[in-house]
Amino acid sequence: MKNYFSAVGIVTGVLILFVTLIQFNVAYSLIWAIFLAGPFLVLWMVWSVLAAPVEIKETFEEQWYQDREDLRK
Repeated sequence: MKNYFSAVGIVTGVLILFVTLIQFNVAYSLIWAIFLAGPFLVLWMVWSVLAAPVEIKETFEEQWYQDREDLRK
């Protein structure tokens, strides 16, 4: 599995944990720790996705919208 898939999965899991802890009113210190770590986790995720070695074969002008055939060119 690629590194950026792991980063997205971990940050999504932390977000779900954060929301769940808030709903159950559990461990306010843990909620605050996750809240303060959240921006750094998001920055790590964005960096992982943007720095991923993904090769793109089409240019923006060639295929700017991939869902509809009539908008491809």
